[in-house]
Amino acid sequence: MKPSPVEKLLGSIPNRLQLAGGWIDQPFVSRHNPKPPGSMVVVQIEPDFRPMDRSGIASGTRAVAMNLWKGKLPNRSPDELVRELYAAENKGKKEPSGSQDMIGLVYPGVNRLDYDFKIHGGVFTSHIESCNSPKVARWLEKVLHLIPIEPRPDGYSPLGKKNLAPKWIAKLGQSGQDCFNAIVQMDAKKLGASLNLTMQCWETLLPQVVQHPLLRVDLLPILKAYQKQYLGAMYSGCGGGYLIIVSEKPVPGAFQVKVRTAGK
Repeated sequence: MKPSPVEKLLGSIPNRLQLAGGWIDQPFVSRHNPKPPGSMVVVQIEPDFRPMDRSGIASGTRAVAMNLWKGKLPNRSPDELVRELYAAENKGKKEPSGSQDMIGLVYPGVNRLDYDFKIHGGVFTSHIESCNSPKVARWLEKVLHLIPIEPRPDGYSPLGKKNLAPKWIAKLGQSGQDCFNAIVQMDAKKLGASLNLTMQCWETLLPQVVQHPLLRVDLLPILKAYQKQYLGAMYSGCGGGYLIIVSEKPVPGAFQVKVRTAGK
């Protein structure tokens, strides 16, 4: 079957969605975790839409991968590809992006990434637990809903304020474990709770993720309203991006994604 013109334009390298536990992949966070490893979840999704840039969908990392690998993932060890892409993406950067961006693009399915600062300095995972069940993937597609909010603005950084309280970092790492377990068990209520917990952790640990002078949208009231009406919600990245909502019923104005599993 020939690819459509849109598929040709977008390329075959997948996108990735970050769910609960984000930021635990950064060593400056994981080094303070009193209960390692801490976990986060990434989901590989089909590249059937063009994400907003600077919106937490790893579009920048994907652009590097498209250039590096000529638009198609090489048939090599995924761990090798992650490290190759990490090096290419972060060459010369003072504040490197976390390895979860690369892992989400390379590893199919739903993946729990475990980070321990004592292993690889917290830069790469101590373990990856993957779920490539088509049944789980189809369920996840039905309960995740995305609403575009706003890309993070030029000049914005979420790192101006850091309150790296170990007990909250432990909660952040636990939210990723809870998220993966909820997905495997196909439990929408627990999945929503894990996303809500992640947002509580972000607000506490790195408050400028959701509140910053450069942000044009007041993110917290939007988040709280959707969390109150649905099972759970979180932003796709720092500064907004997309609002990811967990709901077993339709969400007005939202779109849904397709999960790419191994062998597809």
